[in-house]
Amino acid sequence: MVFRPLSGFLILLYIPLIAHAGANQDVQTPLLAAEGKNLIIDTDLFSDVDDAAALMLAATSPSVNLLAVNINYPSSYSALAASAILHYYGLSKVPVGITRPLTNNTFFDSWGFELGEYASKVAYHWPGGTLPWGHAEDAWDPVILYRKMLSQATDHSVTIASIGFFENLSGLLNSSADGFSPLNGSELVSVKVREMVVMGGAYPSGYEYNFWGDNASLAAHVINHWPGPVVYLGDELGANVKSGGRFMAEAPSVDPIRSAYIYYTYNTSRPSWDPLTMLYAIDGLGEIFEYANEDGYNHVAPDGSNSWIYDDRVRNQHWLKLKIPGDIAGGEIDKRLLEGARNKYSE
Repeated sequence: MVFRPLSGFLILLYIPLIAHAGANQDVQTPLLAAEGKNLIIDTDLFSDVDDAAALMLAATSPSVNLLAVNINYPSSYSALAASAILHYYGLSKVPVGITRPLTNNTFFDSWGFELGEYASKVAYHWPGGTLPWGHAEDAWDPVILYRKMLSQATDHSVTIASIGFFENLSGLLNSSADGFSPLNGSELVSVKVREMVVMGGAYPSGYEYNFWGDNASLAAHVINHWPGPVVYLGDELGANVKSGGRFMAEAPSVDPIRSAYIYYTYNTSRPSWDPLTMLYAIDGLGEIFEYANEDGYNHVAPDGSNSWIYDDRVRNQHWLKLKIPGDIAGGEIDKRLLEGARNKYSE
């Protein structure tokens, strides 16, 4: 999730690069793992630190088989930071894609003048993985990476966690048959994807940044035409769950996500939009969530606003609510972040 208008941020429009990048990278992802949830993350890791925390939760979960990470914000530091985080937590071979054209933009809080930049710092001080410092241009084209990973996966086995904008996913839906698969993008999603989990919108209706902050027409394209099950976590849920405070206080000082939180928040807990979304993507409803609806579907308007359309013929879309108090949910996020950090430090 890119930092929200409560603190403000300007998004630059950009045009995707069609040519393939990353073709020479050695991708050794265990697509057919006997155990673990096959997961692809699509993130706007750039400004808000909750994207970095969500990536850490997935990277350190023993129940996740992380296939790929696609970045939907075009800063080179976003791709390099994702690669650095994956490398630090032992996933150096996981491929990273990023939308084009690349920029060297860094985050600046021009509204609240409160929040700091972390992506370039994490990328520089913890370099490694498939994109070492200075090699963001080696990242995959995200649509090609999607098609490669999905084509090699078992049918109906992949969860996609969308915690940002929608250019990459729209490109996937619009993609044509290629050397990886004879299926077009929509068909490939129908066959290979088990569920898409989206941090976006507000429920039952609202106007939330991930849907309107970059290109609302692409959000509408993906949400209104996705050919399979979707679960949404809305702004109203994540904004009321705070996390990161205990993690900053107790995590090993060498941990990059601890440093990212400190760079960004100056030791202040943050809303938990993306970490909560990732908890659902990893564990499902578990002890934390329940569905807030029985039927219907989400609709995104051209301006990025969304509304829930109740329809008892549609049973494969849901939005989430908590079944535990928000402070306990936030505590669970900090607990898992700490477990991941301490396990890595003890190696």
